[in-house]
Amino acid sequence: MTLRLVWPAWALAVVLLPLLALTVAGWWRARRGGDGAAGGWVRRAGMVLAAGVIGLAPAVPAATAQLETNAEVFFVVDRTGSMAAEDYDGARPRLEGVRHDLVALMEALPGARYSVIAFDSQASRQLPLTSDARAVRSWADTLRQEITHYSAGSSIERPRAALAEALTGAAQRNPGDVRVVFFLSDGENTRGDRPAEPGPPGGYGDLNGLIDAGAVLGYGTAAGGRMRSYDGTDATGPGTDAPYITDETQPGAPPAVSRIDEAALRRLAGELGVPYAHRTAPSSVHDLVAGIDVQRLAADGRREVRTYRDVYWPAAVVLAALVAAEAYAQAGRWRRLRLSEAA
Repeated sequence: MTLRLVWPAWALAVVLLPLLALTVAGWWRARRGGDGAAGGWVRRAGMVLAAGVIGLAPAVPAATAQLETNAEVFFVVDRTGSMAAEDYDGARPRLEGVRHDLVALMEALPGARYSVIAFDSQASRQLPLTSDARAVRSWADTLRQEITHYSAGSSIERPRAALAEALTGAAQRNPGDVRVVFFLSDGENTRGDRPAEPGPPGGYGDLNGLIDAGAVLGYGTAAGGRMRSYDGTDATGPGTDAPYITDETQPGAPPAVSRIDEAALRRLAGELGVPYAHRTAPSSVHDLVAGIDVQRLAADGRREVRTYRDVYWPAAVVLAALVAAEAYAQAGRWRRLRLSEAA
């Protein structure tokens, strides 16, 4: 058996020891006073002890699994307004393809650690490196385009600084790990000033040495698609009747049309040293991960990971029973108090 503390030991001690001391003192006073309340203090002490057992989280080994890779997978996701363009798999929004591919890539590389960097008007680390695949899936399920009112245009240079920081930090912490980058975007640049984004001229070329594998995934068509506006509510955005984003630079402000910039995406792939793939509909990602040498990853970092089964549930049952008994006792005490006041 092992203890997998819910809180640090010092935090459990700070919270529970004073409570236990309080219940012991209450029991001692009640016992000396002979008022019959000692049993209640024993019950409360039992509640504190049961909570302590839950906090210690005792567990027994359940199985031993072998972690197949020591890969660190970084997803860089474009969520600018253009990613809502309706030209994926017919007239579906591009972000629908991103959601599909992000989850599929994660499932194709099990046992890795995953991180998500998203960019719209600014870039931010949405998820730090985690082995929790459910967190990545949840993030993908809730992925939406940026709020239209705050849009500052598109530029694939925008997440360069955030990606550089993440890769550099990962390389310093775990130099033997393999770093995989998947960049998901339409490549569109509506700022018109490519060098203005953070980072040196030449884009992502200086990150090449920090990346072992990955791919640039492009979304959209040459014909392009229109984009629904989004204000942060479910009543707007793709699949609703929200007005289309307009192009204020054109006479009459017609609906704006976003087109994929494959030249920019291919250039980006070259700078990162990874292949480029045009994604037009849901399909297998096998080709995108086929070039990743899983045997090499395993040789670099194969290790056994033991899983555990929590066994604190009896303490939880005891705690629930004691809480119910305490509530019943307090309710009876309250009723007696009201009757005495009424008399």
